[in-house]
Amino acid sequence: MNYREFIADPARACAIVAHRGIWRDAPENSLLAIERAMAAGCDVVEIDIRASSDGGLFLLHDETLTRMAGLDAALEDLSSQHLSALRLRNRDGGAQNALKEERLPRLAEVFELTRGRIFLHLDVKEREVIPDVIACAKAMGVEGQVDLWASLTSEEDLAWIRETIEPHDVLFMAKTRLNAPDAASQLALLSALSPSVCEIYFDRLDELSALDGLLRESRMALWVNTLDSVACAGFTDTAAGVDPEAVWGRLIDAGISVFQTDEAAALKSYLAARRA
Repeated sequence: MNYREFIADPARACAIVAHRGIWRDAPENSLLAIERAMAAGCDVVEIDIRASSDGGLFLLHDETLTRMAGLDAALEDLSSQHLSALRLRNRDGGAQNALKEERLPRLAEVFELTRGRIFLHLDVKEREVIPDVIACAKAMGVEGQVDLWASLTSEEDLAWIRETIEPHDVLFMAKTRLNAPDAASQLALLSALSPSVCEIYFDRLDELSALDGLLRESRMALWVNTLDSVACAGFTDTAAGVDPEAVWGRLIDAGISVFQTDEAAALKSYLAARRA
């Protein structure tokens, strides 16, 4: 089963997306954190991608290497050879976390490690790098295992997605803000594209009703982040730790079927108990 088939399967359980891998005792965005996400039975792992000065593709969230490698420099300004030698700080980095033996991974290493084992949500930090990421995935034969997302807030965005991503048959995830002043135009663009999955943002749960017609027509899956830093309407991982039914349960009842979380084990346990 490829990623698109998995997302579209009406019989699947809620999907668990491990944010930057499972990084509680491994550097975020590292091969070890990704390996632990696979061992924990997560469905998808989210990774962040940037390009080096010579076009190499590496995993890093921040604009600089300060937090994760203790180096005050942008990844984009360094060569692949230099980057490959960098050790990563444990967990989510910073001076309080020690450097580990884990190195800054190349995207190709991730594709090799995860081949046939887990789906990948590719958060490419600069849109112009996306064609190179697609080319790497296709060259390694893993294009059916990955998704990409980009802004969909204008006709120009829609045209770019159709020209750059759709011809390669890679799963695309839109991001739509139901709480934005231009929510109506974002919904119109979403309807025109009709992707398999959409990441949604909202201020109130009842705002999801704006998607009712589109969901009936397209069977589009809805993705929500419960990460504390970007969660909507107080539906956070921390709140779920206190009352999972009030967070993950209410979101499931509202039609959410994909969760990105930093608490993959707790979510997995809750979903198992809910099914019992």
